[in-house]
Amino acid sequence: MARSATSGGRSAGRGPAAVRAARRPEVRLPPLEPWDGGELEPDGDYDGLEFRDADFAGQDGAGARFMDCALTGCALDEVSMPRARLLDSVLTGVRGVGTDLAEATLRDVELHDARLGGTQLHGAVLERVLIRGGKIDYLNLRRSRLKDVVFEGCVLVEPDFGGARLERVAFVGCALKEADFSAATLTDVDLRGAAPLELARGVDRLSGAVVSPAQLLDLAPVLAAQLGMRVLAEE
Repeated sequence: MARSATSGGRSAGRGPAAVRAARRPEVRLPPLEPWDGGELEPDGDYDGLEFRDADFAGQDGAGARFMDCALTGCALDEVSMPRARLLDSVLTGVRGVGTDLAEATLRDVELHDARLGGTQLHGAVLERVLIRGGKIDYLNLRRSRLKDVVFEGCVLVEPDFGGARLERVAFVGCALKEADFSAATLTDVDLRGAAPLELARGVDRLSGAVVSPAQLLDLAPVLAAQLGMRVLAEE
């Protein structure tokens, strides 16, 4: 059963302008029963189970609920799990291309060392989620809601936050490459730990985010272009 960190409401720094820190999940799993195999079922109910090295490629788990579960080394290629609910669970070393988690709910979830590509999480709700390590290419989070989410030590290639709402989201030691924040709404989003910090679109939506002085200098050309400014050396 997950217990959220009690210190998450503290500011990451001092003073009224300090960014509020994201509350991290603290997932404590009960003793788990091994998954007995078989395929996922739409609207299936999975409680207190350990899925180890399972191959769910191409299966249909739409609307399924996972509670107090551990998924380790599982293949998620083209698995269809829209509107699924992942609660108080830990996913480690999962891999796959084209995983469909559109409109899913992830609450008190830890995702470690994932290797994913083209994961669909548009319209999803993520609350108290830790994504640590691994690499995720083309993550689709359009129109999703993220609250108390931490990306730590991972690589995100062309993530799409278009139209999403981000509140208390932190990027810690995380590579953020060609991110899209078009039409996104940011509140207490800490980008200081993103290196590199590369924005493809949506630099005008960074109100509510915090960057470091060095990052501000790196973003200067993009900000100038957004404002229609030309930067020329004196003749």
